Amino acid sequence: FMTLLLNAGWIVGMSMMGRSVLLPLGVLLGFALLGAVDDWAGLRGRKGEGLRPRTKFGLQVALALLAAYGLQHYLQVPELLIPGIPQPLSLGWWYIPLAAFIIVATSNAVNLTDGLDGLAGLIAATAFAAYGGIALLQGQVYLARFAFTLVGSIFGFLWFNVHPAQLFMGDTGSLSLGATLGVVALMTGQWLLLPIIAIIPLAETASVILQVGYFKLTGGRRLFKMSPLHHHFELLGWSETQVVQRFWLISLLAAMIGVAIAVGYSG
Repeated sequence: FMTLLLNAGWIVGMSMMGRSVLLPLGVLLGFALLGAVDDWAGLRGRKGEGLRPRTKFGLQVALALLAAYGLQHYLQVPELLIPGIPQPLSLGWWYIPLAAFIIVATSNAVNLTDGLDGLAGLIAATAFAAYGGIALLQGQVYLARFAFTLVGSIFGFLWFNVHPAQLFMGDTGSLSLGATLGVVALMTGQWLLLPIIAIIPLAETASVILQVGYFKLTGGRRLFKMSPLHHHFELLGWSETQVVQRFWLISLLAAMIGVAIAVGYSG
């Protein structure tokens, strides 16, 4: 709520460029609402199940397609920036499905990361800080402010979410933060850096995909002790705090590498 209030204050009297943060703010709200409905359905369900997977995924795709259309046709963001190439590349009609894929994938990747106290929050805050820095390098001041406001808001939440947690993120937080991270990355045009800056959510998602694939191919054998990846390390004997701290250190290093690459591009 503090994030929404602060951003609402900026919107008053903003230039048209400043109002571009309305799109990631709308994505934050839309995916938070979807996550809240899923969380509520899970609480009310007999088996603790939320929305049907197909319904949930379909709504994610619909929201992501709307956001992607807005990015290309209203904000006209740089579609793809590649180090060594001075001008942004245009992806044409490919941009909308690709951008929608990035938004949905990042949303679900952060959702998979939300399995230990403080883990998803720390990873998301680090990624938003990195992209806030990249936005500043590009002169996108309002986007940088938006990203840094989210970092501050997440830190406020983390005060009560670290182990042992008093508050939990749920789908309301993880889906919305992941989707918004994807949008912020797309707005900078530096979304190729997402696999680096968001290396932990990527690894968590990859572990699930590999586990399921290996299980089916081998007739029931497991590649990891448990997936997502953070549970694998728990079963290896790491404490919850050790997993969170070590994953965050990796995320911090990866975020610095991502920003360094972006600095090299801008230079």
